[in-house]
Order: sequence, then structure tokens, then C-alpha cells
Amino acid sequence: MNQQIAPLLYTISIWLLPAVIAITFHEAAHGFAARHFGDDTAWQLGRVTFNPRKHIDPVGTVLLPVLLLYFHSPFLFGYAKPVPVNFRALRNPRRDMVWVAAAGPRINIVLALMAGLSFHIVGYLPDTAARWVAENLKNALIINVILAVFNLLPLPPLDGGRIAVGLLPDALASRLARLEPTG
Repeated sequence: MNQQIAPLLYTISIWLLPAVIAITFHEAAHGFAARHFGDDTAWQLGRVTFNPRKHIDPVGTVLLPVLLLYFHSPFLFGYAKPVPVNFRALRNPRRDMVWVAAAGPRINIVLALMAGLSFHIVGYLPDTAARWVAENLKNALIINVILAVFNLLPLPPLDGGRIAVGLLPDALASRLARLEPTG
């Protein structure tokens, strides 16, 4: 049994840290952007934070990805608690909605770049730590790029859908916005 659990624990250790950081920073970025543009809903609820406990959904962030890893799924999927944003409270709702929605994918791109640039430090680490750190950085790069690209799909309620609603002409934007409750 130990021979089965050890590889699973190692796999969890190299995926969990990058995933938690990516998801936490993504959601916190939405909250910071919303507050910057005039909506303090998330701030008042204590959701504008880098504390992962505030953003992690036990089922969507932990259980689902662990089960997918355990069953050797060809894909990894999960979700976090979305940061509440009252778009009507923004100073310029249509324009600011684009910035708030783009904040999540934007931080994921920054994190992916940081992970890629951090590969330079791996050569300075002891061999035992170097492999683990390299795999964490590789997974951070993968997770952040996938999270950014997936969230930029122009489908409500994804961030890309909200960006599209903010950028499209009114007639098209209102049609697309109506999809969000069913998204």
C-alpha cells in the first residue's frame, strides 16, 4: 500500500502548491481590481486577500482535482469560490468591468512568467530539492497559462465573457450578458 500512496502524495505535492497559488492570486486580483475601481463588496466580506482559505472551495479546489489525479484523468479541472463583484458599484461599470475581469487572467500570466524565469534558480539547489522545485515551477507555468487562457474564453460567466460584454457594442453585449446566468 505504501508503494501506491507515496507516488500519489508526491504528485499532490507538486500540483497542489502551484494550483493553490494560481487560484488564490487569480481571485484576489479580481477583488483588488474591484476595490480599485470603486466596489468594496469583496473587501467588506474579507475576500480581498492572498489567504487561500478564503478562496478555496473544498470540493472544487481540493477534492475534484485530487480525484482526477488519483484516477489518472487526462485533464485536470477545478474551481474556486468566485470573488463577489457588484459591477453597478464600479465608477464606470462597463469599462471597469473589463479591468476587473481581466485582473485574474493577467495575474496568472504574470505568475507563469515568474515561474518560467525562476527555473534559473533550480541549478543552485541540492539535487533532492531541485527536482521537486523544478516540477513545481513547471506545473505553476502550466496551471497559470491554462487558467489564463481558459478564463479568457469569451463565454459568460468566464472572465473573457465579461471582457467581451464590456467591449462589444450594446446590442451584442446585452445578448452575450444574458447567457451568464445559464453559463
